Amino acid sequence: MQKKPDIVEILKRARSGEYCSGKDWDVRRIPQLVRTMLKKHGLEKTVDPENPVNTDMSLADTFYKAGYDLALELGMLDEESERVVKVSEEELIHAIQFAPSELDLGFGKDKRTMKSRTPSDPYPCLFGASLGITLTEDVWPLLTEGIVRQMDVDILEGGSRISVNGLDVLAGGSSEALLGYIHGRDHREVRKKGGRSGMPGIGNISAVTEYGQFCYGTEGSFYNTDLALILYPSEGKINEPTLTKVVHTLAMDGYIFAGSPGMIGGMPGTPEGASISQIACSLLQYSVLQATVGGGEIYDIRYLSNVNRDGLWSLSVTHQALSRNTHLLTHGIANEVSGPGTEALLYEILVGVAVIAASGAAFSTGPRSAGGKLTNYLTPLECGFCAEVSHAASGMELSKVNDLAKEFLPKYEARIK
Repeated sequence: MQKKPDIVEILKRARSGEYCSGKDWDVRRIPQLVRTMLKKHGLEKTVDPENPVNTDMSLADTFYKAGYDLALELGMLDEESERVVKVSEEELIHAIQFAPSELDLGFGKDKRTMKSRTPSDPYPCLFGASLGITLTEDVWPLLTEGIVRQMDVDILEGGSRISVNGLDVLAGGSSEALLGYIHGRDHREVRKKGGRSGMPGIGNISAVTEYGQFCYGTEGSFYNTDLALILYPSEGKINEPTLTKVVHTLAMDGYIFAGSPGMIGGMPGTPEGASISQIACSLLQYSVLQATVGGGEIYDIRYLSNVNRDGLWSLSVTHQALSRNTHLLTHGIANEVSGPGTEALLYEILVGVAVIAASGAAFSTGPRSAGGKLTNYLTPLECGFCAEVSHAASGMELSKVNDLAKEFLPKYEARIK
């Protein structure tokens, strides 16, 4: 069998692949191929808003086949060179088969084992908190320590810092590199202070470009404990910051946590289109970006959320497709819009996180309180609640989660807009 391409081969293909302009990719290539695959596999108009959680596993398997075919046809676009990086079917199969199905993170009493899961799997979906909500310098230490002290939280991500000793950080330069170093140092210190020195982490959430990542891992064996966060542009694109982070992580012998959501209302269009686009991108992450963990994220740009009916359905079918047909360590996010300390946020967390866990994801992070738009709009309490839900919902039957969604959606869905 032809092995998956290594990073050197990927960099070569990013210079020599088929030419496609960014505009053509966005307005023609993605929409046309997605529509073709939906029609080919009979998946048009299969979303069921009355049942926000898919319970038809044969439908989930068909979505996987469509996403798999799309991955081979589509590839990923390098934004700078405007070249398409494609992989062969043998390379894709190799990447999927040889991706890890289990990963140990952290050490001592705080060690966690992330495992491949299937729908309604009783093994807990691990939870990392929080997402990268921006925090001011005075708030970051105490709030992050508060997250560490939520014992159900398995992995620390924490909020995103935007300044260093009063210096506003600019992307792609010296101030971001400095922030990376300080964030990494403080990330480790706050875990010690919170009594969880061996707690795994995700880094560097404050890094907009590769500059922030370079300095995050300079002290100690950082990547033996933490996942390197490598986000790529939607839909199905890569760029120099992304590829540089990959090279750096591989050089550090680290674990790559890659991701980017399929966008309902974006280039793939419908919830069904976003699902097969995300399945395709999830598979390509493992062959193109050398991912260890990642894939399964959905976002509805019409509502800046995914805990609405279309978003939940798309989340469920995407994770079911991946978890039933691969052993990949997939990741999902529930994107809430309500603010911290509100009843509505707890409802949104309850439904969104339960759907992800019950649908077979290995890992989830959150919350994204207030849609992630407002500085300091985060508390440790909702972080702990997210983790409790993730663990408790992991063994639930999908039909019961569907009933739960139908019960609680009316309590908050009118506010999402």
